[in-house]
Amino acid sequence: MNFIPEALDSYVVHHTEKEPELLQQLTRETYQKILAPRMLSGPYQGRVLSMLSKLTNPKNILEIGTYTGYSALCLAEGMQKDGALHTIDINEELEGFQRKYFDRSPYGTKIHQHIGDATKIIPNLDMKFDLVFIDADKPNYPTYFDLVINKMNPGGIILSDNVLWSGKVIEEVAKDDIDTKALVAYNKLLVEDKRIETVLLPIRDGLTISRVAP
Repeated sequence: MNFIPEALDSYVVHHTEKEPELLQQLTRETYQKILAPRMLSGPYQGRVLSMLSKLTNPKNILEIGTYTGYSALCLAEGMQKDGALHTIDINEELEGFQRKYFDRSPYGTKIHQHIGDATKIIPNLDMKFDLVFIDADKPNYPTYFDLVINKMNPGGIILSDNVLWSGKVIEEVAKDDIDTKALVAYNKLLVEDKRIETVLLPIRDGLTISRVAP
């Protein structure tokens, strides 16, 4: 969903750094072979993630929700040379697809895949993170936040995707709309939690930047 007129959105995209060729190839193959290709971050948001990572220059990155690996590769662009990126996904069928593109990138040996339930995997990651990207099942967003907040280094950044949910967060929520209810609660949590400072950006489907207090 675009929150600005289409013509202006096109101008923004055309005046933003272009995605690397490897990511173009990943996108093409995702659309050819994988269900729900709309789940890709896409070239514009990918460049936003890359820029935020480069500005942060993280040593350790955690991604919750790998899909086909596009966003992981974008985040890895800003990672320190001795850094590591841990990415978690519930779908084991995508593991080989992800690894193929990870290994074709300069960051292959630094990207560690975890397959399974993120709520069970995160507590077993014995490290602190400088950058976290949450882009998985929406009802668990508050749980993911609770699991990662104490694993953040001071000044660390938590990025949360899809927080505007096609604008549904400001509409009357249907009783059975679990995803929207969870995101409304999550957005409220982020803006009220005194351990972080938060800015919600109307980028694509909404991207929140939350900075952990130093």
